[in-house]
Amino acid sequence: MVSFCVAGRRAFLGQIRILPGLPSMLRRPYSLDISAELLRTQGFINGRWVSAPDTFPVLDPATGEELAQVSDCGPQQARDAVSSAYKAFLSWKCQTAKERSALLRKWFDLVNQHNEDLAKLITAECGKPLKESLGEITYSASFLEWFSEEARRVYGDIVPPAAKDRKMLLMKQPVGVASIITPWNFPSAMITRKVAAALAVGCTVVVKPAEDTPLSALALAELAVQAGIPPGVFNVVPCSREKAPAVGEILCTDPLVSKISFTGSTATGKVLLKHAAGTVKRVSMELGGHAPFIVFDSADVDKAVAGALASKFRNSGQTCVCSNRFLVQSGIHDAFLEKLGKAMDAELRTGHGFEPTTTQGPLINVSAAEKVEHHIEDAVSRGAVVLKGGKRLEGSFMQPTLLSNVSTDMLCMREETFGPLVPVVNQIWRVAEQLEVGMVGVNEAVISAAEGAFGGVKQSGLGREGSKYGIDEYLEVKYVCIGGLTL
Repeated sequence: MVSFCVAGRRAFLGQIRILPGLPSMLRRPYSLDISAELLRTQGFINGRWVSAPDTFPVLDPATGEELAQVSDCGPQQARDAVSSAYKAFLSWKCQTAKERSALLRKWFDLVNQHNEDLAKLITAECGKPLKESLGEITYSASFLEWFSEEARRVYGDIVPPAAKDRKMLLMKQPVGVASIITPWNFPSAMITRKVAAALAVGCTVVVKPAEDTPLSALALAELAVQAGIPPGVFNVVPCSREKAPAVGEILCTDPLVSKISFTGSTATGKVLLKHAAGTVKRVSMELGGHAPFIVFDSADVDKAVAGALASKFRNSGQTCVCSNRFLVQSGIHDAFLEKLGKAMDAELRTGHGFEPTTTQGPLINVSAAEKVEHHIEDAVSRGAVVLKGGKRLEGSFMQPTLLSNVSTDMLCMREETFGPLVPVVNQIWRVAEQLEVGMVGVNEAVISAAEGAFGGVKQSGLGREGSKYGIDEYLEVKYVCIGGLTL
């Protein structure tokens, strides 16, 4: 049971029933104390807070307790949001780049002003440690800042013509309404990375946040209102897992939508691509990965271990750039395993994200924990050795796990685990310079930034987000040829 009350300008969500059988670190109540205006539970369409006929629960993944009941928007609300976004686009695209830039800058300032409350929302609904949530809000705000500046740097071209009596112009224009479908692991930053680029160039958006983490999206909508973003420019349609396919189909097939940007699994991305094909919409897809962490004999072992911890265990292994397989050259293999095991013991602490000592929160839900458990069981059945962890804890918690004697036929070497599992392969090989990857970190484990071009290759994604190239995802080029000129 959860109590909800508003006292003055603060909202309190307090878990007042302690379930038996929870891990010891969870056998105490946790409360969420944030600004009342940021705790929104309705959809946001055309500048108004909109209720749906039904609601769905948002849970604390650490305890399984209910945080809030949120409006369960369906196909009709999705259509209404698209229609509102299209009408708003007709005026939003006519605002000057300077005007759009100023509004995004105000939004950036407000996100920074409310950074602690926004971080608490992330920890409550996503489970990541509060320190990481604060880092995400800084990361989230950076996209608003970056694209507020890029808004004024969208240039066309004048092309030298082959004929003397012609002028050839290339003009960049916003594509229109963009459907933004975002994941639960970065419930704030994945929205601003897409939305800020779209709004900067004159597009309007409809956001469908992940069903596990809608509260962060709705809080961003409240701050967009305070920043002065006009009605219809930014819309949010939260929905349950049951309604997600129908809502997603509307957002990908409605003829008023011109662009789709999605971050999530490769399987879901393929479904959305099929929907988009019917009306030949532009798409950006940031999909699943299978990132290798490569350690050569020449590496500094201590730095390699530090990099492995940062790359693997951020958000309990639930980031799209988390290393999924560890390829370690034979000459350094044993030393790397020994030092990594000691570092895991010394630095990783499992618990609720609001505990100040926690570095490893829960996985997002029980299904996610079951997948990691299955990968470990499969590896052990095929000869892998558990050096650290390996156990499923209560609820959606997993022990950080280190495996040796791993072979390429194991599931953890063929599928993205998305959890705190480190499978280490003893390798004797050379790596070509031409790695077929979308991004490479050399002596760097955390590579994503607003200034960087983020994206994958093959089935890991299409397009780029962030950087100056993120702007281009929401622009189309109009070619204008003027003939009959007198020189």
